[in-house]
Amino acid sequence: MERFKGAVIVGFLRLFSLLPFRVAQALGAGVGWLLWVTPNRSREVVRINLTHCLPELGESEREALVRQTLLDTGRSFAESACAWMWKPERTISLIREVEGAHLLHEALERGKGVVCITSHLGNWEVLNHWYCSQCSPVIFFRPPKQPAVDDLLRRQRAQLGNKVAPSTREGITMVMREVRSGGAVGIPADPEPAVKSGLFVPFFGVAALTSKFVPNLLRGNGAKALFMHCVRLPGGRGFKVIVEAAPEALYSSDVMEATACMSSVIERYVRRWPSQYMWSMKRFKKRPEGEKKWY
Repeated sequence: MERFKGAVIVGFLRLFSLLPFRVAQALGAGVGWLLWVTPNRSREVVRINLTHCLPELGESEREALVRQTLLDTGRSFAESACAWMWKPERTISLIREVEGAHLLHEALERGKGVVCITSHLGNWEVLNHWYCSQCSPVIFFRPPKQPAVDDLLRRQRAQLGNKVAPSTREGITMVMREVRSGGAVGIPADPEPAVKSGLFVPFFGVAALTSKFVPNLLRGNGAKALFMHCVRLPGGRGFKVIVEAAPEALYSSDVMEATACMSSVIERYVRRWPSQYMWSMKRFKKRPEGEKKWY
């Protein structure tokens, strides 16, 4: 069954990638609209997350954001299909603006390791191609359940000669070795980790189990941390990449302080582009002891 599901998903990805970018993006938004108007689990998860994280919104404001979020989620799916199937140069050509690229180049020149932190905001697959065009990082990722999709993504995410590391013990070791040897890595910081691998820190004023991998990775090796996101420009104009130096608190020997700092920076980006965040992700699945589950 998983093999069949994987084949269907890969088929849809190939279909989207055959379309012109704006058509694919519009079709993806159409899929998002269907998710908004029909009962489904993704819509409910978005509503639950927004209710808890943005309680200041009125009901009509929140529902408008639910709608826009699902449209942008559909766009992200279509854009990612193109990014996976196209030549990287074609994807990179959609990036119209880059802010802070010099910070990445300066960090690379130090030769002491670079840890680029991102989240599920905007389009991280487009970001991957841009990042890998600047250096040869190891990209850390959580493998999908379908083997066919996993095989595809491992190939497509490494088209520019970089490496990929799954979120397994071997992948974690690979990332640590790369940083210690002065190389560059890319890590999404917002997937919910196992309880033993994370700490509950604030995210939109809510306790969110957050990985402490990045703070531990930075400890005592002189590596430079950067936040990196790729947000969607309005009107189908493409994307903007933003690179930002990490606050000093991220290097703190207090892992709770460092993890909370990382979470607060990601929150700042999501507040600026709320509909471009993947609110359909069960980000708050694990709750502190004694607290009622959300989903």
